[in-house]
Amino acid sequence: MTEARGNRIVVDTLVKSFPQPGRRRPDRHVLGGVSFTAQPGEFVSVIGPSGCGKSTVFNMLAGLETPDSGSIHFGTSDGEPTAAHCAYMPQKDLLFPWRTVLDNTVLGLQVHGVAKPEARRRARELFPVFGLSGFEDARPSQLSGGMRQRAALLRTVVQERELLLLDEPFGALDSLTRTEMQSWLQDVWQRYRWMVLMITHDIREAVYLSDRVIVLSARPATVRREVCVELPRPRELSMITAPEFVALEQELLDVLHEEARHALAQRDA
Repeated sequence: MTEARGNRIVVDTLVKSFPQPGRRRPDRHVLGGVSFTAQPGEFVSVIGPSGCGKSTVFNMLAGLETPDSGSIHFGTSDGEPTAAHCAYMPQKDLLFPWRTVLDNTVLGLQVHGVAKPEARRRARELFPVFGLSGFEDARPSQLSGGMRQRAALLRTVVQERELLLLDEPFGALDSLTRTEMQSWLQDVWQRYRWMVLMITHDIREAVYLSDRVIVLSARPATVRREVCVELPRPRELSMITAPEFVALEQELLDVLHEEARHALAQRDA
C-alpha cells in the first residue's frame, strides 16, 4: 500500500446563510458551525438529511462559495487558497460529448496551464489503472455509465491535488454498476492513498468505503456525529452482512432518521 503523504485539512466552524427571494423573507441558514478534520490518506464520507448543506461545504472547499464565518485550511503555510489543494468531482460526469475521452480527462490540467502534450502524457499513464485502456480516442457516448464515472474520476485524480472531493460519484448508476464501482474505488484508493471526502446518501456505501463517517444535522447544519469504521481492509462485499458492519449501518441510520424527522418538523413549523 502506498504511504499517505500530504497535509491535514481543518474545517473550522463554518457558518453560511443564503438570502431568499422577497424582501421580507428571512435568510436561509444552511450551516450553523460545521467543524471536522481529515488526515492524509484518510477516506471520509459526509452524510446527512437532504438539503442540510453537504454540497455547500464542498463548494467552500473548492473555492466556489465563501463562508459567512469560520475557516478552512491545510497544514501548510504557503498562503495558497484551499481550493489550490482540492480537486472536485461533481455528481454528474460533465464529459464534453465532442471531445475524446483522453481530451476530456486533461481538461483540469489544461485549465491550470499544463501544456496539452504533457497533460495527455500524464492522463494516458492512468488509463490502465482506471480500466479505460483502448478508449482514449472514444467519445463519451461510447462508454458505459461506470466507464464515464471512471473517466470523470481520472480527470479529477490526474490533477494531483492533496484532497479529492467526490459529490455522490455513483448516485446516477444502477445498483449492480454502483456496487462494482464501489469495489473498484476501494482498490484504486488503497493503491494511491488519496485523502478523500465523499458525499453520499447511501449509508452502506459510506461504511464500506470509509475510515470515518461524518453525520451532519438538519439545517442549519452542525456535525451531529462522527463514526470511526474500524473494519479490516481490503473489504470484501461479503462483509456487508457481518454483525460489525450491520451495527455501524444501523447506528448511522438511526441518527439520520432522527435528523430527517427534525428537518421535516422545521419545514412544517
